[in-house]
Amino acid sequence: MKMVDVGAKPKTERVAVATALLRMLPATRERILAGKVEKGDVLAAARLAGIMAAKRTPDFVPLCHPIALSGVEVTLEPVAQGLTIRATVRTVDRTGVEMEALTSACAAALTVYDMCKSVDRGMVVEAVQLEHKSGGRSGTWERGEEAPSKPARKRAKR
Repeated sequence: MKMVDVGAKPKTERVAVATALLRMLPATRERILAGKVEKGDVLAAARLAGIMAAKRTPDFVPLCHPIALSGVEVTLEPVAQGLTIRATVRTVDRTGVEMEALTSACAAALTVYDMCKSVDRGMVVEAVQLEHKSGGRSGTWERGEEAPSKPARKRAKR
């Protein structure tokens, strides 16, 4: 194992967007939206947790570079199944912020779960996925209709 050396790469603007779905009972979603959860403002706490998690990603993901983030935005939107979480992370650096966006979405979902588990232990965190990345040598990537686990092309060693 090794941490990839990115020292020779130029600093470029990089953006990554990740999403997650937190399935829950409709009554739980309504309780969150009405601000009637005993622990407090679930949506505000989840947004804050997502931001903090993005900043601490190298503490959780081995070999992940510490990156100076220029912005993190976390939104939670009600949907029929529960809540969708969207984390957008930005930097001007030598490596991407995909892991930061994914970690952010997960932490926000886990915070909602923690704050609401007393009323709905059956919640499910699912569909954690990268939606968009831009910047760097590989350019822009958008989630499309392709299979979710297409094997990546192997690059030749230099």
